[in-house]
Amino acid sequence: MENKKIIAVVGATGAQGGGLVRAILNDKNGEFQVRAITRNANSDKAKELSNLGAEVVTADVDDKTSLLKAFEGAYGVYCVTFFWEHFSPDKEKAQAQAMAEAAAEAVVKHVIWSTLEDTRKWIPLDDDRMPTLMDKYKVPHFEGKAESNIYFENSGVPYTLLHTSFFWENFIYFGMGPQKGQDGKPGITLPMGDKKLPGIAAQDIGKCAFGIFKAGEKYQGKFVGITGENLTGQQMADSFSKSLGSDVSYNAVPPSVYRGFGFPGAEDLGNMFQFKSDFEDYFCGVRDVGFTKELNPELLSFDAWLEQNKEKISIQ
Repeated sequence: MENKKIIAVVGATGAQGGGLVRAILNDKNGEFQVRAITRNANSDKAKELSNLGAEVVTADVDDKTSLLKAFEGAYGVYCVTFFWEHFSPDKEKAQAQAMAEAAAEAVVKHVIWSTLEDTRKWIPLDDDRMPTLMDKYKVPHFEGKAESNIYFENSGVPYTLLHTSFFWENFIYFGMGPQKGQDGKPGITLPMGDKKLPGIAAQDIGKCAFGIFKAGEKYQGKFVGITGENLTGQQMADSFSKSLGSDVSYNAVPPSVYRGFGFPGAEDLGNMFQFKSDFEDYFCGVRDVGFTKELNPELLSFDAWLEQNKEKISIQ
């Protein structure tokens, strides 16, 4: 064990980080071992990772000193933030900067930063196709990450910018699953028209990250986009119907309607879906299923993910 390279995983009890932790643990004869970083080592999820064989270390992304201690001796670090906990791009940027600086000071050999596009390169702030939010963003949860890329690019640490896709887990935990309409029939509601939405199982993000680490220098200094499958809303509704044994429709509402739904983050997500729809060729183009399978041969299709998770999906 002492000869194995340590991968320190921020957000180890979360969706992305947890997938990476388990991928490393499942590769028992591989060259890596895992250090699971969490704010609460006494949580049930942290204890579960410890029982599986992970080294669990306490650190906080708001505390650079704790991160530096957690990164010491590590070969690689997986860095991720969780916008939906605080809805603050500034907080997200501060956390990313702390992680990048800690990785540099710990002399880490490879950092993967889970990031997203800066949509303002396609839709400037003065473009009224979609509203500007927080005075300086179009899609805040994208752009806080995108603005943070520079911290990793300037850190001196070999880095990979990992661009993820829509989490299919949003259909379970984010209120996006099938819901009954006024007619009593279940449906999913997305402002995507007939455009394709790249999506992925959260655990597969971690497995792809592991593939990047295993590839050594191949993806260092590069942008990498991943997806499990690029599907239209109708195709996803058809898969729900088949999996759940109940006819699920697809409600393709305009982005302006979605932005007005009133739940926390509705405007942000409405803009996000509009960006993905309006720039489908680009967004799907840089997220290729074949390439993603090269990183992660166990990549799940949407149907396969639904089969594994259908009991967690209840029609509201």
